[in-house]
Amino acid sequence: MGVLAVVVNLNNLVASLVYSLVGLAVFVAGLFVFRLIMPFDVHKEIEVDQNTSLGIVMGSFIIGLAIIVAAAISG
Repeated sequence: MGVLAVVVNLNNLVASLVYSLVGLAVFVAGLFVFRLIMPFDVHKEIEVDQNTSLGIVMGSFIIGLAIIVAAAISG
């Protein structure tokens, strides 16, 4: 019981779940805003027109947003 209590703490588990859900919500909201402010259909440009530069911009946005969410979670 002692080892299991150290590894799995209910308070830490709940905090991790809450931070994960908040982080995912912020991430999805950021992607929604990104697609909303673009003057064209992002899905069509990336998949149909094979716009590599838009894929790079979208990937950079995702990585930047993930870094911000991770920094906010870690404190």
